[in-house]
Order: sequence, then C-alpha cells, then structure tokens
Amino acid sequence: MEIFSSYNVIIGISLIIILSFIFNGVAKKTNVPAVLLLIILGIIIQYILKAFGGDTIDFFPMLEVLGIVGLIMIVLEAALELELKSDKLMPILKSMAIALIGLIASTFIAAVILKALVKGMTMQSAWLYATPLSILSSAIIIPSVSSLPIAKKEFHIYESTFSDILGIMLFYFLTGRLNPAEDSGVGGFFLNLILTIVISLVASYAIILIFQKIKSQVKLFLLIAVLLLLYALGKKMHLSSLIIILIFGLVIANMKLFFQGKLRGYLHLEKAKSIYHELHVITAETAFVVRTLFFVIFGITIVLSSLLSLKVTLISLLILISIYVIRYGLLRLFMGKDISPQLFIAPRGLITVLLFYAIPAEAMIEGFEPGILLFVIIGTSLIMTGGMIRDKKMNPNQELETAEPKESIEETEYFINNTTDLSEIDDALPSSDEHETE
Repeated sequence: MEIFSSYNVIIGISLIIILSFIFNGVAKKTNVPAVLLLIILGIIIQYILKAFGGDTIDFFPMLEVLGIVGLIMIVLEAALELELKSDKLMPILKSMAIALIGLIASTFIAAVILKALVKGMTMQSAWLYATPLSILSSAIIIPSVSSLPIAKKEFHIYESTFSDILGIMLFYFLTGRLNPAEDSGVGGFFLNLILTIVISLVASYAIILIFQKIKSQVKLFLLIAVLLLLYALGKKMHLSSLIIILIFGLVIANMKLFFQGKLRGYLHLEKAKSIYHELHVITAETAFVVRTLFFVIFGITIVLSSLLSLKVTLISLLILISIYVIRYGLLRLFMGKDISPQLFIAPRGLITVLLFYAIPAEAMIEGFEPGILLFVIIGTSLIMTGGMIRDKKMNPNQELETAEPKESIEETEYFINNTTDLSEIDDALPSSDEHETE
C-alpha cells in the first residue's frame, strides 16, 4: 500500500487538524500548550512512517514554507488584536523595552555559553546561533494566554510580537555582517528600518482604500495574497518585511487613529470594518491550520537521540537558567512584584526553528547539536505549563477582566459624528442581534 497516496494524505491532514482542535480544548483546561502536544503527535507519526518505510521524505521545504506563512498569519492575527490608545502607550512601551532588552541580554549570554562549550564556535557565529534561542514564540504564547486577565494578556501579545519582529531584524542584521560586500552597517540598518515603515504605511493605506471599493464577495484571500506578495518582495529587497504585516494589521485595527483630517473623507468606515471583521476570522483560522501542520512536521523531523547527549543537556540547562534569570530581573524592574505567571511564559517555538534553518552555510558550525534547539523549546514550554498551572491554583477565584468589544460606544460616536445620513446612523447602532457582515 502506498503510504503517501492522495486519500491517505487527505485522511492524515484531516485527522491532524481534528486532533489539534481537541488539543486546544485540552490546553485550556490543563494549561499544557497545544503546540507541545502537536510536537509529540509529530514524533509519534515519525515512528509510524519509519514502520511503513516512509521516513525518507524530505519535509524541510514544506516546513520552511509553512513556517513563513504561519509567522505572517500569527503576527497579523496579533496586530489585529492591538488597540492603539493613549492609555495603552505605557504598556506598549514597557512591553517593547522588555522584549528588546530581554532579546539582547539573552542572546549575549547564550552566545557566551555557546562560544565556551561548542567546539569551533566563533563569537560571530555564536551570536547568530543564540538569536533564534532568544526569541519568544508568539505562535505558542498568543493561543496560550487567552484565559489570563486582559492587562496580562495584552502584555504577552505586545511582548511576543515585538520579540518576533526585533529578533528577526537582529538575525538578518547579523547574517548581513557575514558578507562585507552586503553589510551596510548600523546606519544602513536604521535607514532600512525607516524605509520599511514608510513603505508599510503607504501600502496599508492603499490596500484599505482599494479593497473597500471591491464589491466581489471573494476578496479576503486576495488580500492575504497581496500581503504575502509584499512580504516576499520585501525580503527580496532586504527590508524588514514582518513590519509590513504588523503595520497593516495596526492600521486596519485602528482606522480612527490613522485616518485623520482629509484622509477620513476617503474612508468608508462600514465597509472597512466589514473587511476587518472578516479578515480577523480568516486570519485566525489560517493561523490555526498552518501552526498545526508546522509543529506536527517539526515533530516528524526531530531526532530524539540528540537529547541523550550530556553536553546538549548542560548547554541547554545553562541557556534556560539565563533566560529566566534575565526575565526575572526585567519583569521586577518594569512590572513590580506582580510577575506571575509572566515570568514563566517565555517559550521558544516557530521562529526559533525557522531561523535556525535559515543560518547561512558559511556560518554553520559542525559542533553545534540541534538537540539544544529541541531541549530549549520543550524546556521553556514545560516551564510555561508549570507556571500557568501554579498561577491557576494560587488564584482559583480570580475574576478575569472582560475585553471591551470592538463595536464600542466610542466607534458609534465616531460614526455618528462623521455621518449625515440618519439611516446609516441607525444601521450603525449596536443591536441585540449578532452583527452580520456584508
């Protein structure tokens, strides 16, 4: 029997998605990250494939594409959740500071550990290897913190998103330093960043204004295709492409803030809001499927024997200790004493794997064991699980704050103030029925 026949693949993918949905339910009740369960499922599938002689397939190209698309969807999903208000300025700045300082400090300490304990590792290569190990995984964090109070949930969304973006920027800045001909230095790096932000804003305004005029019902995957195209073209131009996705998400989620003055006259709020709501749903669904397939395939590619090395265990434990010591210091400095379960929520995941496989051939060190990667990913996930279970037991009656709905009074007031047609105002007022999009 051909193990990779068309129907077998369809059955396999369908079962994986169904199990992933069940894992999400298990995660909410037990705080065990669904991602960890997906990796374990991938390991089980790995041994099933070996038993049927299907272990010779090269899954890396698929893993790389899923990782890139998953990253885009996850960052877009997070950006769509972020409201930019004056009262959120300090939480955003604190989150950015913790993400940036934590990234730099963790990368430096991990690089020192790798330089000291891995044969043939130079400091330049050590920084490159340490960067993926220092980036928080929004793919794990965002689905895992949904049950936390709103303030803590928002902190983790901000922090993990900033960590993803800053970590990727640092990684590609370091890879650029490997080739002196392409290295533009720190000045070129910041010029690149400013250029990316300008292009992102222009593209975001253009996309919203164009798509609000499209009458076809089939336009959301067209929008996603445009975003994927912009991301890929940005990469070809050596821009920080993830910023394009983040800024688009922020613009469409905070249209009142970005469409001021004359620009407000070009915005059809009702149609644009319809696009936002539909995009929110399809992004969350796509991110769920892509994340599911990515971590299962990652589990299939894992070599468990690499975890048995004493050297791998020593290096991984030192890196884990450094991660939480640095995190404790930063959280106490910026957040005070209430740092549970934030202290324990620092998993590594999708970005770590994706960037590890993106290390250029000229920077590869034979002495580095991939088991370190796996050990740190599993270790941080288990620590997060333990921390969240502990927090839940210590606060069994904790009342969760409720999020203010997007269709708020504030938005209704804005629509009334900018609309002269009374019938449109009446349509915009909240009703007891569920909002139906066009």
